[in-house]
This record gives sequence, C-alpha cells and structure tokens, in this order.
Amino acid sequence: MNALKLDNKRTVLVGLAFLSISAFWQMYDNVIPLLLRNTFGLAESLTGVIMAADNVLALFLLPVFGGLSDRTSTRLGRRMPYILAGTAAAIILMNLLPVLDNSYAAEAAPFKLLSFILVLGLLLVAMGTYRSPAVALMPDVTPKPLRSRGNAIINLMGALGGILYLGVAAVLYPTSRVQGLAHVDYRPLFLVVGGIMAVAVAVLFFTIQEPKLAAANRALEAEHPEWNLAEDDGAGGEILPAPVKRSLGFLLASIALWFAGYNGVTTWFTTYVARVMGEGLGGASTCLLVATAGAIVSYIPIGALAARIGRRRTIQAGVVLLAGCFLAGYLLTANAHTITPVMYAAFALVGLAWAAINVNSLPMVVEMCRGSDVGRFTGYYYTASMLAQVITPVVAGWLLQHVGYHTLFPYAAFFVACSFVTMLFVRHGDVKPESKKGLAAFEDMDD
Repeated sequence: MNALKLDNKRTVLVGLAFLSISAFWQMYDNVIPLLLRNTFGLAESLTGVIMAADNVLALFLLPVFGGLSDRTSTRLGRRMPYILAGTAAAIILMNLLPVLDNSYAAEAAPFKLLSFILVLGLLLVAMGTYRSPAVALMPDVTPKPLRSRGNAIINLMGALGGILYLGVAAVLYPTSRVQGLAHVDYRPLFLVVGGIMAVAVAVLFFTIQEPKLAAANRALEAEHPEWNLAEDDGAGGEILPAPVKRSLGFLLASIALWFAGYNGVTTWFTTYVARVMGEGLGGASTCLLVATAGAIVSYIPIGALAARIGRRRTIQAGVVLLAGCFLAGYLLTANAHTITPVMYAAFALVGLAWAAINVNSLPMVVEMCRGSDVGRFTGYYYTASMLAQVITPVVAGWLLQHVGYHTLFPYAAFFVACSFVTMLFVRHGDVKPESKKGLAAFEDMDD
C-alpha cells in the first residue's frame, strides 16, 4: 500500500478560511476596545464585558452550527454554504461599525451607541455561524493519520492572517498619523480587512471542490475501518464506545485546563509586567510576539514529530515544557526590573510548547468520530477552549487583585500541570504511524 502523503497545496487553500477568521479576530481584539473606550466613553469594566461576549456566544453557537453543518447537504458541500454566507454577512456588518463610530464622534446620541452594540452583536453571531464549519473542512478532506500535519498548516495560515492585519494596521495607522487626534477614522482598516476576508474565501471557493474531496476522503476511510473509533448507529449517526467517550471527556477537560493556564497569562501579562517589573507595553508585547514567533516556526516540525511519536506523547511533552516555562517565568520576573534575553528565550519555548499542544489537540478530538460528525466534534473542542477563556480572565484577575500579582505564573503552571494528569486517561484519538524501514523511512520528510 502506498504511504499516505498530505496534499500541502490543498491544505493551504483550505486554510484560507481560517486566515480570514484570524485576520478578523486580530482586528476585533485590537480595535473594538479603542472604539468603546475612546469614542463611546465606556468604562473598562463594561468594555471588558462586551469584549467577553464573543466567547460567551461561542459556547452556544460553535457546537450548534458545527452540528448543523454535519447534517447539511448541498451541491456546494456541507461546510461551504456556512463559510460563504457567514463571511458575506460579517463583511457587511463589520463595515457598519466605523460608520456608526464616526457618526457618534461627530454628534453623540444614545440610539447610535445602541445601534453600534446591536450591529456588534449581529457581527459576533455571523462569525459564530461559520467558525466550526470552516475548521471542520480540513478534517473533512484529510485522512485521519495526516490531520496533525494538516492542522499545523491551518495554524500557520491563521498566523498569516493575523500578520496581514498587523501589517495593514501598521501602514495605515502609524503613531505619527494618529497621535494627538481627537478621533481616528478606522473605515479604511475595516475595508481592507474585509477585502482580505473576501479574497481569501473567494479563492477557497473557486479552488476547493468540497463535495468531491470529502467524498474521496470518506471512500478512503471506508477502506480503513481501523481508523474509525466510533460506530454507526444505523441512521447515519455516531455511537461512541464507552472507552472512547471516556477518552473524549478527559481530552476536553485537558483542553479546558491548558487554555485556563495559557489564556490567564496572555490576558494579564501586560498588566503583570507593568505592576511587578515596572516595564511598559513594549516589553510585554515583545515577549508575547516572541512566543508567537516560537509557535509559528514550530508548527510544521511539531506536526511531523506527532506523525512519528504520536499526538498524545507530543502533547504531554508540550504540557511539561509549558508548565516548566511558566514556573521559570515566575522565578525570572518576581524580583526583576527589566526584561532580559533569558526571558525572551523562555517565551520562545512557551511558543514551542503551545504549538506541540495546539497542533495535535483538535485532530485528537475529531479522530474519535466518523466523518459524518466532524463539525459537531469541532464544536466540542471550541466549547471546551472558549469556556476556559470566559472563566480564567475573571478567576486570575480576582487572584491578582485580592492575593497578589505573584500568583499569575503559579496559577497558569498549576492548571497546565493538571492537564497532564487528565491526559494520562486519554487512550484514543492518537495517530498510529506505520513503521518504515530503510529508505522508506525518509519518504515523508519533504511534506
């Protein structure tokens, strides 16, 4: 039997959907708080509540629309209708926001603020309708043993989307242009990001024939029943055997735990650096940028490593490294007054550890289902991760306020370490690479 090989070009094209999503969320997280605070004058607490609304909505929308797309059958495929409609609605709604922002800045009125909040809510719903279908498209067209490598490319495409936004923002809004302005017009930025989203999804639509590719992958899976852990209930649904269901529960718990630790640091690190070390925004942002760079350069090697040693072992190694880095972060920052090269090195390892975890966790989840329920299981993954991201900023913030800022890194290390324990009980969802000998052992190295 010929060895399976990942179609890298096709996976890059499939990743265009995630690129568009990541570009949007990078802009949303950076710009919307500025509009709420600077134009509408909302307090930090209320701004924080509004900014958390996307995660709260995601808890409900992602599994619902993931499962709904599983049951959809059109000539465009199962996922593509949601990707096309969701992107179109999001582009229209997002470009109403700077118009309302500018109007309120010119002449403040309560109904304009209410209109802004309403449009923002509709925009979050539009984005929530197609995130799970967009992410489920890769497993739909990728054989199970290759999904870690596929997910590595998807993550790279998402990082590229964020970088595209940052580049556009840097060119359109340098400090020299916005410094001293009473109000900044963000319409050009929203238009350009909307254009990036439209072009990315248009290329995806015209190059990826979802029904044909998904059907071919289903036929391949039918030839390899050993890949399927779930059983058919006779009506096209899933019956997870009890051991697989138990593994899924522990895996989802692990996902929530490591997101609780990681997101706690990413949410509060800038404030922590300012309070504990007296450093400004630049130093903290550089540390987080180093971590992102560490993850980006690790995605592809980590995907290949998982194909060799297994997803579970790769994740466990990443969890140990991440917990160790957070403990090192405490020791390096507790009595320091400036960010050192050693701290940058620690954050580069944080990125490596996060890549080892992130690249392999979604494929492990969808490995436990048959092709008919990939969207629903993708929704499970995002529900676990979003639940942690709703709760952990509040819990970590309470500890910082009432116990002390020294709790941040131990808090993160504790939850990440707990995820190692829960991963010990995950027995399914791993890749089972075939052993190869001689020159055949090198045949996948050019993927």
